[in-house]
Amino acid sequence: MPGYILDLDGTLYAGTNPIPEAAAFLNHLREQGAPRLFVTNNSSRTPEAVARHLREILGIPAEAEEVLTSAQAAARYQAEAAPGSRVYAIGEEGLRQALVDAGLVLCDDADEKPDAVVQGIDRSFTYEKLFAASRAIRAGAAFIATNPDLQLPTERGLTPGSGSLTAAIRAASGQEPVWIGKPSPIIMTYAVEKLGLPADEIWVVGDNLRTDIAGGLAAGCRTAWVLTGIASGVDPEAEMAASGIRPERILRHLLDWPDL
Repeated sequence: MPGYILDLDGTLYAGTNPIPEAAAFLNHLREQGAPRLFVTNNSSRTPEAVARHLREILGIPAEAEEVLTSAQAAARYQAEAAPGSRVYAIGEEGLRQALVDAGLVLCDDADEKPDAVVQGIDRSFTYEKLFAASRAIRAGAAFIATNPDLQLPTERGLTPGSGSLTAAIRAASGQEPVWIGKPSPIIMTYAVEKLGLPADEIWVVGDNLRTDIAGGLAAGCRTAWVLTGIASGVDPEAEMAASGIRPERILRHLLDWPDL
């Protein structure tokens, strides 16, 4: 039986609004006993909060152990590169908690000479945080970005994503980050390892051609592009031609899955 790496934002829900077919699709996977892992580029929530959000929004059983966030992946990456290192974090609860859980030390300012700047979505982003991050990176700190997503689908429409903040730090510091989230092989390697199946027996399912699908293809997984979330209303052929990315399956929605 294949396993499934499932995107969240835009694939299963948009903010507090469920994607209509998501709950039925997930219940089908559960009934079939299919291994699944919820993998998100969104670093704002802890795995426990992600699982709770899934239960509350979609009404489906979900546990923190079934979740892998870009925050967890970024924390693991830095902890493996420099155990116990000092980190200046730009992000929300999910990122800060992941860094602490990985045994890293949080710095409050660039004056504390952090070993790394780790940046995710931060809806309290300020000029002072931009200044501190760029100053630390110019002083030699590693620059780690949780994901390249420029936009994030919510119930209010598309909002600026973590990648939009990364762009500002890149411009201010003059340095390119290490990218952690999809389509980076870093998070995909961790996800395949966590699911415990060969890559070619895993379906990567998501609404973002350039992150979810590109990441799945690079990892050697099977891929299914669902035309919801950020892909709503797009011309699939035009998008694939522009990106050079072609998934194995294209679904109008999750219940469009063959033989479901």
